[in-house]
Amino acid sequence: MSAEQPDMPELKIESGSGAESTVEPLQLGQRLREIRKNMNLTLEEASQKTGLARSTLSKIENEQISPTFTAVQKLANGLNIDIPQLFAAPKNAMASGRRVLTRAGEGTSHPTSTYEHELLSTELARKKMIPFKTRVRARSFDDFSDWVRHEGEEFLLVLEGEVALYTEFYEPIALQAGDSMYYDANMGHGLVSLSQQDALVLWVVAR
Repeated sequence: MSAEQPDMPELKIESGSGAESTVEPLQLGQRLREIRKNMNLTLEEASQKTGLARSTLSKIENEQISPTFTAVQKLANGLNIDIPQLFAAPKNAMASGRRVLTRAGEGTSHPTSTYEHELLSTELARKKMIPFKTRVRARSFDDFSDWVRHEGEEFLLVLEGEVALYTEFYEPIALQAGDSMYYDANMGHGLVSLSQQDALVLWVVAR
């Protein structure tokens, strides 16, 4: 498959033997205590806001237990924060404020034998994510000479049409407009259009 595709900490949910998954600590307790104190909340007040027992909050803060994902959702909702804020403290640096606008159809074209990529936000250097839209020309996996594989992780969202996503370790899966997939980009993969017209997808590669 042609490897012409262009060049973030991850929230890891581990499968447990219980009814629901738990969240890896990742210094969650320290971060939770920091957020609670910045809000001038006691453990009792945080308990009332989140619906989690005071003893449970104390154990989480002291890294004695790993919360379930449901508990993490309660923390985020009760403290009125986004879930990622629980896992990454803001760096002690001013926001760069950098931004770039790519108008419709004004991305950088990069056609290949199987895909027609439109690279987005190309003016920004040292990006942590590479976003691009792609017209999927391939109609068969045989159109590729080998698997596509590259470093990082990849997010795929189907914008128009229907595609089949081939991956090295799984059976091909059909995706329709609105469907999405997140996967390890080191795993061989390739996309084939199942539509009469070339399908359109959005890809985001995380370094």
